[in-house]
Amino acid sequence: MVYRPADWTGDPTRDLGEPGQFPYTRGVYPGMYAERLWTMRQYAGFGTAEETNLRFRHLLAAGQNGLSTAFDLPTQMGYDSDHPMAEGEVGRVGVAINTVEDLHDLFREIPLDRVSTSMTINATASILLAMYVVVGEEQGVARRQLQGTVQNDILKEYIARGTYIFPAEASLRLTVDLFRFVATEEMNFNPISISGYHMREAGATAAEEVGFTLANGLEYVGRAVAAGIALDRLGPRLSFFFAAHNQLFEEVAKFRAARRLWARLARERFQANDQTCRLRFHTQTGGVTLQAQQPLNNVVRVAVQALAATLGGTQSLHTNGYDEALQLPTAESATLALRTQQILAHETGLAETVDPLAGSWYVESLTDRIETEARALIEAIDRLGGAVAAINQGYFQEAIARSAWRLQQAQESGQQVVVGVNRFTDDSAPMTQPRPDYSALAERQQIRLQRVKATRNPEKVRGSLVAIAHGARGDQALLPLIIEAVRARASLGEICDTLREVWGLYHGPEAPHPPR
Repeated sequence: MVYRPADWTGDPTRDLGEPGQFPYTRGVYPGMYAERLWTMRQYAGFGTAEETNLRFRHLLAAGQNGLSTAFDLPTQMGYDSDHPMAEGEVGRVGVAINTVEDLHDLFREIPLDRVSTSMTINATASILLAMYVVVGEEQGVARRQLQGTVQNDILKEYIARGTYIFPAEASLRLTVDLFRFVATEEMNFNPISISGYHMREAGATAAEEVGFTLANGLEYVGRAVAAGIALDRLGPRLSFFFAAHNQLFEEVAKFRAARRLWARLARERFQANDQTCRLRFHTQTGGVTLQAQQPLNNVVRVAVQALAATLGGTQSLHTNGYDEALQLPTAESATLALRTQQILAHETGLAETVDPLAGSWYVESLTDRIETEARALIEAIDRLGGAVAAINQGYFQEAIARSAWRLQQAQESGQQVVVGVNRFTDDSAPMTQPRPDYSALAERQQIRLQRVKATRNPEKVRGSLVAIAHGARGDQALLPLIIEAVRARASLGEICDTLREVWGLYHGPEAPHPPR
């Protein structure tokens, strides 16, 4: 298909503007990468804190300039490593964190006043931020000197990932409480990363990724404003998180459309200032696009996806290791993933021009289409009563399930080519790597936990947990209470058990109907 001037019907002044100016289609800063490169923030976390610390230090030595932490499932779900629910999962998909002593080991020889840290944690985000604050204190780093992001996006957990604990209203209380704490303490910390990535990984289309993510963002902002948090304090600290997939031009257009639509919605609904209208985001290349067959092909996929993210104006980027369809990435593959970003930044000329695809009739048409489709989805969610109501009715879940089914059908039929999987296949044997001894990891972590419990003051721990329970039954701010419990060396599981006793557990809607 050939695109011509008539195929784009937008207005350059209204729909594009200048980089760094409303509606931010062309980027959130006037000079973009010519003034400051995106943050190269590689995601890492596995086994014990000591092992992950070694990977962090390896990546920093290789030129990475931001940390991103993966936590294991028990940590995400609020269980200590010795809990029966943690059996078989300790250290598998991320690092195990039970007490603040684990976080001390995670950041050993990494001064927290010199590094920006992102933490992919949601239901237990308040506890991990409390631990980070205490580690900072005990390193001699003031709260205002700490830099980073805590994901803290519980709504997408109900939609796509499932690592929730508490009912939605209780979870949102914790989310908003964290917003208030960061604003009150004037921390240089993003209190949420509103994530479309996991919905895209679950099967959402590009337009659904934008629409559903921004709908959740509107819910969070509305809750914060209703709680009395000043928007001009919260808005500039909001961050977003998107995936980058293989459709190069669609992905670039998606990022541009997301910026423009958020700017317009924030202005329309909250009369937001320019800083709140400015959508800043992190990108991760698409995990679901990685293939176990011919895994070296993933090097090319990741490079294309990274190019889309940077052409689309991301503020930070993680590039996946080529072997991640098979295992946790080796140090070699993690380094190659980082080198991919460094080559884009320093060898391609990409950083010399802001929004170089602006004015392309094709890209501008794609940007308009995605914005229009995403806005229609948001309006449908509004008619259901907002994001929480839509989640409770299964709207997001069913839409994503249908999109995932259509994609699977296209790949199985060969309509969508996946090189090395449904075309250009060969008989090469798959890569193999030695399997870690996860039982040994769990045992080591359990011994560490027992050691902390044996040396702490049990009365202080008990008193701090009683205070949390009392605060949860009322309307008291919980983060200061959680910080006190963390200082006393209460464990993550003990704090979550206390809240579970007060709030109970979330039970979701019925499973989505099968596609027709």
